[in-house]
Amino acid sequence: MPIPPLLQSVIDFVRKGYPQGVPDRDYLPLFALLRRRLSDHEVAEIAAALAEDEAAQNPAAIGEAIARLIQEAPSEADVERVRVRLGAAGWDEPEALSQRTD
Repeated sequence: MPIPPLLQSVIDFVRKGYPQGVPDRDYLPLFALLRRRLSDHEVAEIAAALAEDEAAQNPAAIGEAIARLIQEAPSEADVERVRVRLGAAGWDEPEALSQRTD
């Protein structure tokens, strides 16, 4: 099943921000940041796409982070670290996310 364009744009942006792959410690805050604007299902779709990347350092960590996201919130410091990392790649919460109507 093809990934919707909105989610693909987020995936592409994450890949731009983390060209060598997302480190394990950043998955939980990354998904928490995305979850502020996306549904759990959409975040899971993004996680699955990232797990398929050759650059994925530890695909099992992605599944663990998704499972933990339901029960645990990352620290604001961790979320801010990820936001800064993505900001360096041009992230200003993609306009498509900030203007969602669904």
